[in-house]
Amino acid sequence: MHAGPALRVALACLLLCQSLPAAFAATVTPTAVTGTVQLDRPGPVIPPELYGQFMEQLGTGIDDGIWVGPGSAIPNTRGYRNDVLAALKALKVPLLRWPGGCYADIYHWRSGIGPRAQRPVTLNRWWGNKEEHNGFGTHEFFEFAELVGARTFLNVNVGTGTPREAAEWVEYITSPTNSTLARERRRNGRDAPWKIDFLGIGNEPNGCGGRMRAEWFADQFRQYVGFIAPHGGTTFIASGPDATSAEWTRTTMEIAGQHLDAFSMHYYTLPTGDWTVKGPATGFDEAQWRATFEQTYRIEPMIREQRAIMDEFDPEAKKALVIGEWGTWYDPTPGSPGGWLQQQNSLRDGLVAAANFNIFHRHAERLRVAGIAQMVNVLQAMILTDGPRMVLTPTYHAFALYRPFQGATALPLALHSPAYGSLRAVDGSAARGADGTLHLALVNLDPRTPMDVSLALPGWHGQRVSGQVLTADAIDAHNTFDAPDVVRPAAFDGARVADGALTATLPAKSLVVLALEPID
Repeated sequence: MHAGPALRVALACLLLCQSLPAAFAATVTPTAVTGTVQLDRPGPVIPPELYGQFMEQLGTGIDDGIWVGPGSAIPNTRGYRNDVLAALKALKVPLLRWPGGCYADIYHWRSGIGPRAQRPVTLNRWWGNKEEHNGFGTHEFFEFAELVGARTFLNVNVGTGTPREAAEWVEYITSPTNSTLARERRRNGRDAPWKIDFLGIGNEPNGCGGRMRAEWFADQFRQYVGFIAPHGGTTFIASGPDATSAEWTRTTMEIAGQHLDAFSMHYYTLPTGDWTVKGPATGFDEAQWRATFEQTYRIEPMIREQRAIMDEFDPEAKKALVIGEWGTWYDPTPGSPGGWLQQQNSLRDGLVAAANFNIFHRHAERLRVAGIAQMVNVLQAMILTDGPRMVLTPTYHAFALYRPFQGATALPLALHSPAYGSLRAVDGSAARGADGTLHLALVNLDPRTPMDVSLALPGWHGQRVSGQVLTADAIDAHNTFDAPDVVRPAAFDGARVADGALTATLPAKSLVVLALEPID
């Protein structure tokens, strides 16, 4: 699940060498941030799938978080919580990944089909040995994706499964024929086949996915895709390890590159960088706040490394880079069950999400799919539930503010910012929507200092601008079931456009998202 010491040192050196000196931060007064939006240099279209979400059978991530069953007193649609459904539809979630994660490699699909009362009870060895009653299985996942309006990312079992098992599962799901498996799907209540948009072969195969060597996994990948034949096609994704491994990526591309459509990496943000003591989700100080952002920005040199290796084998960028899992990982909430990975979600998490979106946009030519871990109740969740109650987190609000970037055309944004620690205090992203609207997202990481921003907009003639801001009084401000609106977006009227330039003052510790309307 994590990078080794040598890799961490190398990445730290790479990050620090690209950054301003940390000592400079202490000498900077509240000063200007300048830059240019290069409207005449359109980049790639930002794939909506970069805003995908990951849902694993883990703790209450699915059971009680998404699925309560049709007999529940909690209002539901065929067993899916109505409040969670409505929130996800409003978010326009483009992609759902299931069933894991580590769980994927102990999941046998036949445990999750047929009458629910007859499904076996299995043990989730990776996540606390929780008893899984398998009420949420294949049909429930694909029906849920249809209700949300999302594309599907299915992970098949390589660690304890077989190519035959995976091939039969895919036939069961996708076949329009009268094969025995397709008829079985119909008997279980689904006439028309489903589409598997993305098919992940393996999950962290160097670790919980089988403790494999790169050569062994690459051969396994070739064998699996040789027998799996989804009707309607799919994007085959080869799994890499957690974080980044140049050797693993190069070996996979050399042995299996011609058989894959995409390659996946994972990366989690730990404030301490130490898996034994990761740091608390709330009650942290500014040093931990700053360290969290310094850790999250390490994903960018990792992406550059992966891109460079893939470019050697695929210079036309036909094959996609995928970040199958990303997000913050803290020490679990005190008193929560072991292995359920429950943690609170604060303003810090909302800004971490925004920082990652800005990074993803910069690499959208190759990076085309990502999945935050996870959607409900687990790790950096969009939504928290407790019985019939539900609350939206700051991360949910960050996703909502970035909705206009889905499918928009990325524009280069050159920024000159004072430092915050080893990072720029202000980072951002720009894109042009299909209707011509210019969208800008600006993140101020400094928790104490507002930032005056002035951006040149050469060639821009509009003057109307509107915006929203996400901030709060405390760095660990968070929403609870009793106080659900402590951190939520508010209207932002501090931006002006005149004479081909935008000016705005970003509050400390804030995300500001602006929409600039073109002249008709």
